[in-house]
Amino acid sequence: MGKKRWILGFVTVLVALTTSCDFSKDNKLPSDMVNNPNSADGDKSQKMPEITFETKTHDFGKVISGEVVSYNFKFKNTGDAPLIISEVSSSCGCTVPDYPEEPIKPGEEKYLEVTFDSERRSGFQSKTITVGTNAQPSNTTLRIKAKVIHP
Repeated sequence: MGKKRWILGFVTVLVALTTSCDFSKDNKLPSDMVNNPNSADGDKSQKMPEITFETKTHDFGKVISGEVVSYNFKFKNTGDAPLIISEVSSSCGCTVPDYPEEPIKPGEEKYLEVTFDSERRSGFQSKTITVGTNAQPSNTTLRIKAKVIHP
């Protein structure tokens, strides 16, 4: 008798869980998602930042093994709201980004410095830097290249 009660209780809970969620295709998006400026169908009249890089790729050319080189990627907030860089990551520990942490005003130009350490590297190198912002799209990918040679 105890086993039947346990099974009956389990089935009851299972039915309650599966019927309490409405998985029909007719569901509309919650209103807070529709009005979110970051949503695809949001209100286009809301002010948004926009990050525009002068160039998204830099080739250091030939670099002698052990040499440390840097490049400043110039960018501008071409939007009409403050731009916030929330995160910058690189595809390799040999590539270190340095970026402004304060909000960038509309029309303001800044630099994102990328330093590449060629120590223990050899041959053609291609590294990516991902810049996360409050703009749309939220991620921008930069690339640096170098050919590391040994003297």
